[in-house]
Amino acid sequence: MQLEGRSAIVTGSTKGIGFAVSEALLGQGANVVVSARNQAEVEGTVKALSSKGSGRVAGRTCDVRVEDEVRELVSYAVSEFGGLDILVNNAGIGRFARVEEMSAEHWRQTIETNLNSLFYASHYAIPHLKMGDGGFILNIGSLAGKNAFPTGAAYNASKFGLIGFSEALMQEVRHDGIQVAYIMPGSVDTWFGGTPPVGEDSWKMKAEDVAQVVVETLSRSATCLTSRIEMRPPRPPKK
Repeated sequence: MQLEGRSAIVTGSTKGIGFAVSEALLGQGANVVVSARNQAEVEGTVKALSSKGSGRVAGRTCDVRVEDEVRELVSYAVSEFGGLDILVNNAGIGRFARVEEMSAEHWRQTIETNLNSLFYASHYAIPHLKMGDGGFILNIGSLAGKNAFPTGAAYNASKFGLIGFSEALMQEVRHDGIQVAYIMPGSVDTWFGGTPPVGEDSWKMKAEDVAQVVVETLSRSATCLTSRIEMRPPRPPKK
């Protein structure tokens, strides 16, 4: 896909991987709608990214757990840029606790943010993606989608579900000219989990590493779909 002039939505894009992906897409000439729940953060992100693409970045608040807000986000992107070509489902949270100790609310938050939102966004985006010259849905998963661990039941369930959802959706829409892929990063140096990024001294991958893979995946020839990508830090701490 040629990215210049294409229009994209990136959910959860005011920080971390979502911000890096938005910045990278703008750098390739795409139009980008950024979103998050916090209005001030959305406005700050639009301002910060405007230097990368003046007039090509817009923002809207959206709680991806709420169907109506996701529908309105898609409608806003279509209205703002005249269509929709790319959906990057990036918004996600991590709640980690043993099952007997996890609250039902934290379970719901994790499943609704990490899994339900994929359905809402894809459901409302697909009709618009069909209208363009080839569309793309790219879901940001995790290696936790194949590697379960104690205290990860909610997060694992959501990311295992992301894989199943992506694989089924890929087969449903491929003949409509829409490609679906998912990326499974390992540890990334972001605010995920509430721990501040370490910076250059971190052994973890950078958000920009994931953004680069997103751009590479979207930019491949339409005759080839790389539907599943795994990413890992090259030198994690020895156990």
